[in-house]
Amino acid sequence: QVQLVESGGGLVQAGGSLRLSCAASGRTFSAYDMAWFRQAPGKERQFVAAIKWSGGSTRYADSVKGRFTISRDNAKNTVYLQMNSLKPEDTAVYYCAAVRGTGWGYPRTDVASYDSWGQGTQVTVSS
Repeated sequence: QVQLVESGGGLVQAGGSLRLSCAASGRTFSAYDMAWFRQAPGKERQFVAAIKWSGGSTRYADSVKGRFTISRDNAKNTVYLQMNSLKPEDTAVYYCAAVRGTGWGYPRTDVASYDSWGQGTQVTVSS
């Protein structure tokens, strides 16, 4: 497992942008598939975006496609989530997650597949 620390959350107006960062500990970051999930009050944690250990493939929730971009910098042990055209319904606590990658397929999108989690960062989008 790796230790994960998110940053970059905050309050933004609808239509604005934020970039979340997730810094990982350890020297094997490049071996991990990484993902972002979010959880709004009273709702289940839901998938947002994921990136394969190689960076070669990504997946997005339909609700964020075309607006959010996940990327990683293995030299900095960091994964990013660039969020553009934010909407009030994007308001949630955003969590970074990791799991050791296997194979060359697409990264997983279910909560249960990830075994390392950050503490979360709040994103609030005002209308």
